[in-house]
Amino acid sequence: MSDFIDLYRAVIVQIATPNSTGTGFYLRDRGLIVTNFHVVEGNRAVIIEGGNLPKQLVSVLYADRKYDLAFLAASGDLEQLPTVQLAPEGKQIKERDPVTAMGHPFGLKFSVKSGIVSNTREMMNNIPYLHIDAALNPGNSGGPLVDNDGEVVGVNTFIIRDGDNIGFSLPVHFLRQSLEDFSRMGSKNTSRCLGCANVVSEKEVDGTFCSHCGHKVELPGLVEAYVPTGVPRTIETIISRTNNDVSLSRCGPNAWEIRHGSAKITITYHDKTGLMTADAILCHLPKENIKPLYEYLLRENCRNEGLTFSVHEQDILLSLLIYDRYLNEDTGLALLNRLFEKADHYDNILVEEYGGSWKQE
Repeated sequence: MSDFIDLYRAVIVQIATPNSTGTGFYLRDRGLIVTNFHVVEGNRAVIIEGGNLPKQLVSVLYADRKYDLAFLAASGDLEQLPTVQLAPEGKQIKERDPVTAMGHPFGLKFSVKSGIVSNTREMMNNIPYLHIDAALNPGNSGGPLVDNDGEVVGVNTFIIRDGDNIGFSLPVHFLRQSLEDFSRMGSKNTSRCLGCANVVSEKEVDGTFCSHCGHKVELPGLVEAYVPTGVPRTIETIISRTNNDVSLSRCGPNAWEIRHGSAKITITYHDKTGLMTADAILCHLPKENIKPLYEYLLRENCRNEGLTFSVHEQDILLSLLIYDRYLNEDTGLALLNRLFEKADHYDNILVEEYGGSWKQE
């Protein structure tokens, strides 16, 4: 099993939009990233990042609400990526067959969940899903379901909230059918019409309506670009003023991630409390001689107005907190720049003088 897990680890990507996060996987023979439609819904472009794919903004090429599928573009050194195989047409999947669900929720580590097929034809919306008992979470949406031969037998699509290890995967037959339909169109801006189930491009859409049946169709390339409002808009303006790419910094709803020097800064807006937090992960605690480091952190906390050291598990963090009623572009920019400066200053001291260790990605 470890052989095919390492294979898939190289092609699975994290996906983030301003609305959601999820998983995708790269099909080298198609030159596409496969994911769920609900992961990218409402976006013409999304952020992807994988172990072998750099963080980048990519276009949504195909949107399929019926089968909850989407195909994304990708760029980079794609020739180095391995080829994963779709299970051939006609391959039988039976109850109690062992399967592995893999995912990469944005900001979290690559995860592997093993289980069995509980039902091969769980009918929902006239689609026979694979019902599996692998313990999925929402961030696994769009990841592959793989059998013991290392072949993709499904696309993990949804779970039942509060269900006990109840997950559902779209059988690979529908993925293969959608890939063929997309390929025949010869267009990089296509959707499957919910009315007649035809895959259509600009040529088959009259305004916003399918020329086959008249049903309303939204092509992914025509989705309006995301424009934040309120506090998220202020935060993105501040990020832009720090000379960081706002689009590439987004990592989910009201969340942003910025690299500055050796530090990773995560910014989150908690709209229910009105609190914006920014956390710089500096390094790991040492295993020995920790007391002097704690004493140093406490002393520095007394000196750093507006910034606070804390320890979460093994991570040492430097954080700022500000309520939205006090947040504007100038105050936010000054605080964020100070966090950048201090994070760059402190991580070296903590590692070189107090025995901390650099956090491994």
